[in-house]
Amino acid sequence: MKAVERAKLVRSLRQESRRLRLLVLVIGFFLITLTFVVFIKPDAILFNLNGRLSVDQAPRSLLIRQGVDTAATASRRSADTLAAAAEDPKVVDGDSAGIEANANANAGGASEDEKRVLTSETEQGKMAEAAPASELLGGEEEGRNGLHKGRQEDQEHKMTLPTVSNYSIHETTNDSDNGKQEDRKTDSGIKLVTDVDQSNSRDRSHQPALDNMGWDKPLCDFSNFRANVCEMRGNIRIHPSGSSVMYMEPAGSMKDEQWKIKPYPRKGDELCLSHITEVTVQFSKVAPECTKYHDVPAVIFALTGYTGNLFHDFTDVLVPLFTTANEFNGEVQFLITDMAIWWTRKYAVVFEKLTKYPLIDFNKDNEVHCFKHTIVGLHAYMELTIDPLKAPHNYSMVDFNKFMRRTYSLPRDEVTSLGEVPKTKPRLLIISRQRTRMFLNLKEIVAMAEEIGYEVVVEEANVNSNVAHFANVVNSVDVMMGVHGAGLTNCVFLPHSAILIQIVPWGALDGICRVDFGYPAEQMGLRYKHYSIGVHESSLTDQYPLDHEIFKNPLAFHKNGFEFVRQTFMDTQNVRLDCNRFRPILLEALDQLNQ
Repeated sequence: MKAVERAKLVRSLRQESRRLRLLVLVIGFFLITLTFVVFIKPDAILFNLNGRLSVDQAPRSLLIRQGVDTAATASRRSADTLAAAAEDPKVVDGDSAGIEANANANAGGASEDEKRVLTSETEQGKMAEAAPASELLGGEEEGRNGLHKGRQEDQEHKMTLPTVSNYSIHETTNDSDNGKQEDRKTDSGIKLVTDVDQSNSRDRSHQPALDNMGWDKPLCDFSNFRANVCEMRGNIRIHPSGSSVMYMEPAGSMKDEQWKIKPYPRKGDELCLSHITEVTVQFSKVAPECTKYHDVPAVIFALTGYTGNLFHDFTDVLVPLFTTANEFNGEVQFLITDMAIWWTRKYAVVFEKLTKYPLIDFNKDNEVHCFKHTIVGLHAYMELTIDPLKAPHNYSMVDFNKFMRRTYSLPRDEVTSLGEVPKTKPRLLIISRQRTRMFLNLKEIVAMAEEIGYEVVVEEANVNSNVAHFANVVNSVDVMMGVHGAGLTNCVFLPHSAILIQIVPWGALDGICRVDFGYPAEQMGLRYKHYSIGVHESSLTDQYPLDHEIFKNPLAFHKNGFEFVRQTFMDTQNVRLDCNRFRPILLEALDQLNQ
């Protein structure tokens, strides 16, 4: 009996030992995987740990989420007509009838590039109203109704104060003096201010004569569908710990007004703005004593929202920030709410070009900052676009394109004609994707392009891409192509007159794709080509029979809302380009490069 019991005990110990070893292996594998993810994708980890939205939740276009308030008399295409057109989609150069008509009407005898640049947000708005809803929104009636309601709310929020255009505000005397702050940026890069050095900040010899300045009321513009902005000049005190911007009233003033702003340009997107710190702008007779005085303007903006996705990095922050702050030539102080330190490091060179001063983390700063000129919020327009008719100093996307090339010290400002450099092949960059909207026959596409005469470069753009490296790669090519997605945002680094080819997935997405990249590319002075794939080029044929409604009438699926459209036509679709059908596009690009 003892021998039997001993044998049972030994077997039991062996089983426990095996379980323990298995548990150790599982835990070890988990720790190794976690360590690998942290080191390989620190940006993505930080992005989620900081509590911000997943980039997968970000809308591809503000127009999709808010809709377009189309005119009641606007012409409409039938779903059957568009579906038939998509079955045999036409390859176009990106000069739609709407854009061509507006460019000709406004630019007169200007060149084609100048016509594209002169197309403003106002003109785009007219085109959006004149265009059929099916083209821009895929027949999403709910979106149009939502925007109509949003516009009614905007009317309710309009200020009773005198209103002026953005650029007329900036025509007043610039308060950017030559005075310097004590907390300067170090040679090693941007200095982040969280606990501001108070040793010199309270020295009254630095105090400007705030009380003797001319008084003017804050000017708040809540009418823009994209962003709310307040701009003011006078005795201004910013108290970050109180999330307030106080405009000190002169003696005898009876003002008692305030405005609340979430300084991130996704107005109307409640999901996004729910994560943004609200800033209160108000008249005040009493405020905390100044602890730090500034002789330069202040710009307050947020970094949470959808940042972390390359498209939103630019359309939500970098383009609006350039539009708002570039005129100050570095003499401007940034106060950033909902700071993402990894993000400011990723774009440190951009901040170094726009400001000479350390960034202030609005949510962690306890100082009371005194300014003579403050802007709360960023001037923003359509997606990845600057409206030159409204922007300060009439900035345009051509200016932004030049700014990005200068910021990253890119060598090519203009595409050179192929004949100017003998035996030089034109360079073609293919933006590849690894999760969705992939090229399933990438090797075949590369071989076809090389046969035509291109030198082909294949790169993947993701959240971890080194911006400086990718910028240099993009700037070195003459043609860039890719399936609709954030990677196409890299077109901001292309030299002037380069060619962007956007591959549009199946699903009646042409309007969305034009808004996100087509119009912005043209406004940057690039030449744009738009290629809509046919049914046989979509991987959806592996999931659905050819007689399925998804191929007969894709617009019908748009009625289920954008999230459904994204999941159906973007997240689960890949592309198998028909090289014989796509070949003429690359040949046309070659002809244009020779002109």
